[in-house]
Amino acid sequence: MDNATKRPAQDDTPPPVELQRVSPQAPGADEHARADAPLRIAVIGAGPVGLALGLLAAERLPSAEITLYDARPLDRDVSGDGRTLALSLGSIQLLERLGAWDAAQAEPILEVQVSQQNHSPALQALLGREPQVRITACDEGVPMLGAVLSYGAIVAPLQRAWLERAEREAGRLRTRFGLAVQGLKAVQGPAGEAVEVDAGVVERHDLAVVAEGGVFSEQARKALTHDYRQTAWVGTVTLENARAHTAWERFTRHGPVALLPLPQRPDDSPDTVRASLVWCTDARDDPVEALDDAQRLTVLQSLVHDEVGRLVHIGPLKRFALGLNAERTLHEGAVVRIGNAAQTLHPVAGQGLNLGLRDAWALVDGLKRGPTVAAVLQRIEWRRAPDRWALIATTDFLARSFTWQLPGAALARGLGLAALQSLGPVKRSLARNFMFGRR
Repeated sequence: MDNATKRPAQDDTPPPVELQRVSPQAPGADEHARADAPLRIAVIGAGPVGLALGLLAAERLPSAEITLYDARPLDRDVSGDGRTLALSLGSIQLLERLGAWDAAQAEPILEVQVSQQNHSPALQALLGREPQVRITACDEGVPMLGAVLSYGAIVAPLQRAWLERAEREAGRLRTRFGLAVQGLKAVQGPAGEAVEVDAGVVERHDLAVVAEGGVFSEQARKALTHDYRQTAWVGTVTLENARAHTAWERFTRHGPVALLPLPQRPDDSPDTVRASLVWCTDARDDPVEALDDAQRLTVLQSLVHDEVGRLVHIGPLKRFALGLNAERTLHEGAVVRIGNAAQTLHPVAGQGLNLGLRDAWALVDGLKRGPTVAAVLQRIEWRRAPDRWALIATTDFLARSFTWQLPGAALARGLGLAALQSLGPVKRSLARNFMFGRR
């Protein structure tokens, strides 16, 4: 549920980076640039997606010169950032490849259950049970479906791996922390369009990758935008008699409620399970804001599936506005946007970060194959389109559907869940899409 939880520890979010276009320079104006020079890449944003892309490019493009920019000071410790993120199996495998996966900090997801509150009694009588979709790692033949861990447990190992590699290869890997990028300017280089990155000092690159995201309420509006008028309440709960390693998602008339399993702490009781809560509500008729903790526990218990267990504690909740904010295209000239910089989604599917990591992989893979940056960016546009637009459309449809007060809507959703559970090949395809993306 990464889109709902992503907020800087301090209010130092850099302003949105827009591309400024100027008239092309005359050939030969940049005397020091050569057509046969190494590929120069700027990565703007040292969050999980930006760091992963930088490390991938360092590994797979051994002659490229890579500069990583971030407004965050290098001496700021990110390891304690407790915001919760869910990673798919494909994302875990990528972090393992980069040497930035700490399994001890993560809680594996071995089972996912999706159900609907206020389902049709007639449908339950017909099925003999409440309609739901159940996906397990055992059925899919994988060690886990994904894992849950903190933002700091993802970023700290990635940053450490980047700094270690940058120290070994200081001639081509550069770190520009504590410098907010103020602007990008398209210029003409010897091999085509290039980009000047202004972070106090202007540096020229063949490609600029914008990977800094932010939350919906703080972003400049992109080409496709929609305010769902929903609020995500995010925090931690404790349960008794609960199954470990299980992620739950429950569709309610106000929006989805999700519980993601968290790693056990040394002082946790062996009889309890902690879970990360994402509780989505109608912002215009919010049933959560006026309640105290005891009342929130009671209401939440009435919403979740009976098999979840007994909620015994709820921690402080933070709220975030939810919306869709996406670019129609990933690139403009020699600037490409990935992750939340390209699309911010509703957290109903919990796939925002995973989509961004797949963006990073596809971009570096394309650059390795060549032949030119312009050709690669054109190819990336259509290569990423099925995965990207399928997820944008799915999350947008689900988010909007919670506001529909149509007769038979609950019955239709219940029938959909029941059909998905019974159609093995379709359910398996869905599970694979969420683990590895649409290929």
